[in-house]
Amino acid sequence: MNGAQLVIKALVQQGVSTCFGYPGGAIMPIYDAFYQSEIKHILVRNEQGAALAALGYARASGEVGVCLATSGPGATNLITGLADAYLDSIPVVAITGQVASPLIGTDAFQEVDVLGLSLPITKHSFLVEDIAELGDVLQQAFALAKSGRPGPVLVDIPKDIQLAAAELPPLLVSDDALPAATADQLALARQLLSQAERPVLYVGGGVGMAKAVPELRAFLEQTQIPAVTTLKGIGTLPKDHPRFLGMLGMHGNQAANLAVQSSDLLIAIGARFDDRVTGKLDTFAPDAKVIHFDIDEVEFGKLRRPHALLHGDMKPALAALAMTLSIDEWRRQCDQLKTQYAWRYDAPGEGIYAPALLRQLSDQLPDDAVVSCDVGQHQMWVAQHMQFDSPHDHLSSGGLGTMGFGMPAAVGAQLARPDATVVNVTGDGSIMMNIQELGTIKRFNLPVKIVLIDNERLGMVRQWQELFFDKRYSETNLSDNPDFLTLASAFDIPGQLITQREQIPAALDAMLSATGPYLLHVAIDAEENVWPLVPPGAANQQMMEKQS
Repeated sequence: MNGAQLVIKALVQQGVSTCFGYPGGAIMPIYDAFYQSEIKHILVRNEQGAALAALGYARASGEVGVCLATSGPGATNLITGLADAYLDSIPVVAITGQVASPLIGTDAFQEVDVLGLSLPITKHSFLVEDIAELGDVLQQAFALAKSGRPGPVLVDIPKDIQLAAAELPPLLVSDDALPAATADQLALARQLLSQAERPVLYVGGGVGMAKAVPELRAFLEQTQIPAVTTLKGIGTLPKDHPRFLGMLGMHGNQAANLAVQSSDLLIAIGARFDDRVTGKLDTFAPDAKVIHFDIDEVEFGKLRRPHALLHGDMKPALAALAMTLSIDEWRRQCDQLKTQYAWRYDAPGEGIYAPALLRQLSDQLPDDAVVSCDVGQHQMWVAQHMQFDSPHDHLSSGGLGTMGFGMPAAVGAQLARPDATVVNVTGDGSIMMNIQELGTIKRFNLPVKIVLIDNERLGMVRQWQELFFDKRYSETNLSDNPDFLTLASAFDIPGQLITQREQIPAALDAMLSATGPYLLHVAIDAEENVWPLVPPGAANQQMMEKQS
């Protein structure tokens, strides 16, 4: 076989059943090998869609996502998706074609140094220079993508390497053993926990990636510690657990933020103290000592010095740390905060209040439904008001904040979990970023449901212009949007427009009962903002609230 055929066989060897891509000149040998392959190839309509669909596939399934593109513009279109995967620690393998080896460095047609471009936003990038290396490189790529802290890996393969005679090496079983937290740090953590009067669990996306959700939930049941999550940690804790206070941070629940600010011990589990969580860093949980669980040693002390650091496999560490705590008064205080700052949905008027609509949608969805967000106000409303029972069910671009993430990610999620209800909640700005993927939904008849929250604005930017730029609304008006229903109908996707809250129940029923894809176009007030909000440079207790 040749190198291209080896690539396909290596993907099968790794258990890959579905991948996403777009062909072109420098990767044509691999696409020729796909012609009779058992792997399901999903032809997207833009290479960025391929990368983001691979992310959605990976996040919904817990497996490695795979995407492919040709050299030059094909490879550069993958870059945004790779950066998204890197910042959110998602296992993805990207395979790109490259011009033939003798032409590298000559400014040949569609030649770009994708290796150099991708190095800062991947765990590792390879340029295959010898056919003898190809099989081993592909094995390394998958091992790197899913080991330790997951992330994207790129393999750039020149066209002549794809055509050279090749042999597939035997599959090597990688050693997935994780380091274990040291006994002295565990003992220190137990001491800190036993002495704490106001502990809080601060849960991030790392728990789901470590497949440690059952262990974390058992720890919560044993300790009954009040708990908060990050955006990526949503779904890790049971949605209706009495100790769960909600998401913390810039648009977090007030109960969550106030509890963290009052805590004397933060147990940070698979979280990284990013700026959208902490607000002004030196004011974040000022009286709290920190126990930090993480697989990545780089995170220890990067932003907050831990008093006990538990590096490695969090499953046995959580079990070792579990104990019964006498913190009844603290639990009562947090219960009072949760009651006092519970979300309210009694907005005035007859128009549609997006948080209320999303809560109604959440209540009607099956427990295993997947919701994929784009970026903006609707993203924060989903995080605040929809409820999830698994971190694999809430897909949101956290670290990079990629507009256009939602639709291709929903495509990937639907292919990863064909029997699940998959909903893309998007905005009128975000949907236009990758709207061509309606073609992918049509081509593969994917039953993705799209909820378009339309305020004819770049809503989050407009909100900041209102609050922090003296209402100078520069380039955020989208009142010349297309007729989205007509656009969807061009792809044979039915839908409806609703403008009044009384229309919501019937509209949700119609969408969720549709056997194929569906677009629910929801018109909302352009002036509606996301509340609460921690202003830039402020402490998390200094939350701005909606003025009545």
